[in-house]
Amino acid sequence: MKTFTFLAAALLAAAASLAHAEERRITVNGTGTVEAVPDMATITLGVTNENAEAVQAMQATSEAVTQILARLEEMGIEPRDVQTRDLSLSPVWTGRRGLEGEVPRITGFVASNRVFVRVRDLDALGSVLDAVIRDGANDFGGLSFGVQNPDPLSAEARTKAVENAMEKARQLAEAGGVPLGQVISISDHGGGGRPMMRMAEMSMADAGGVPVAAGEVTVEASVSMVFAIGDN
Repeated sequence: MKTFTFLAAALLAAAASLAHAEERRITVNGTGTVEAVPDMATITLGVTNENAEAVQAMQATSEAVTQILARLEEMGIEPRDVQTRDLSLSPVWTGRRGLEGEVPRITGFVASNRVFVRVRDLDALGSVLDAVIRDGANDFGGLSFGVQNPDPLSAEARTKAVENAMEKARQLAEAGGVPLGQVISISDHGGGGRPMMRMAEMSMADAGGVPVAAGEVTVEASVSMVFAIGDN
């Protein structure tokens, strides 16, 4: 019985000590951002054609895409930077609204072929867009900018996020009148890159083609840090 009482008391004391330690902590979040000039663009473009015959619709689309792919190769776009994103053939229906006397029937077909293209030379981006439009591209699914090697930017953003968290912890400790102890844990919440347009720093791609503003790319990082509260 005495042994049980001793163990129970020891467990209670350990729990109280742990709870006290948990209370003597400062938890903060930190964020860091790094801005950079993009050196790469990704575009999704394609060709869509409609015809009464499925074969004709697909043939017209395929011929245009073949010409576009050849043009991209001529302009220095490497095969690794071109990938088919979507290929579809869909019927065009009429008489499906349920009106009196209407009979649902297929009156044609729509063929579509979309391609993902990575342009590593931003100076040529405007010319690339102009060329593929001339070759038959009539479907654009988006344009985004990025950097080819984001790792150094991500590392710098994480460093800034940690510095931001540490500064917050120092401010909280000072405001609370307690000394800031050692770092107990650091958690990386990741981050990402997003286009950030700055009108004063925009650069236009090749004035001879489609005008495109590159702007800047912002890489973000976020961390959580836990600090011990030091002894007075």
